[in-house]
Amino acid sequence: GNYRSALNDAIQAKKLKPTHLKAIIRGALCHMELKNFSEAIAWCEEGLQIDSKEKKLVEMRAKADKLKLEGTFLGIQTDFSTHCQGRAVLGAEVLCERNIKLIQEPSDEEEEVSDGLAEISLDGFHSDSATGAKVHLDADGNLNWPVLFLYPEHEQTDFTVAFHENSRFIDHLMVMFAELPPWDLEKKYLPNNLELYFEDEEREEMYEVNPEHTLLQVLQHKR
Repeated sequence: GNYRSALNDAIQAKKLKPTHLKAIIRGALCHMELKNFSEAIAWCEEGLQIDSKEKKLVEMRAKADKLKLEGTFLGIQTDFSTHCQGRAVLGAEVLCERNIKLIQEPSDEEEEVSDGLAEISLDGFHSDSATGAKVHLDADGNLNWPVLFLYPEHEQTDFTVAFHENSRFIDHLMVMFAELPPWDLEKKYLPNNLELYFEDEEREEMYEVNPEHTLLQVLQHKR
């Protein structure tokens, strides 16, 4: 409708004058409204090359990144049960292919977990959050994981519903901390200043995470 028409106008204006910043902002806004987040990001990038401090583009880029990371994966969410009745076996195969090991505590009725990974059903790993997020395969066959970020110093948390296994931590941090959180009064929580760790509860040890690493690389950590 109107957004499509406005987008076409912006495209024509940009063709006539590639550095037409107002047209680029309008085009990016239209892509946002049409939920074309990848296109919105591309238009924002073009505009930021012209003016790296343009507030509308900076804010829109951060918003588009966040919506793409969270909303898109939710929209194409499929769990293992849609692919195969023996989803526990499928879950084990997917994990083994990636050299990922998960630890499950045995239930009262089952003191031993036979063959370890063979008993794992990925769509049974529900988060405790109200969203009920779970590990799932997306349409491209990639795993998406619910990830909880803890900030003990301020007793705050962030929850990512679908963290793509090939996404880097720094990319998420850039989106999450595009603006300073209201509780960061000392302005310390800047993406490039943050140190990341994950805990091995079984060993009761903490391991540092390289922000440039993907989630898959961290899940494959040899310890």
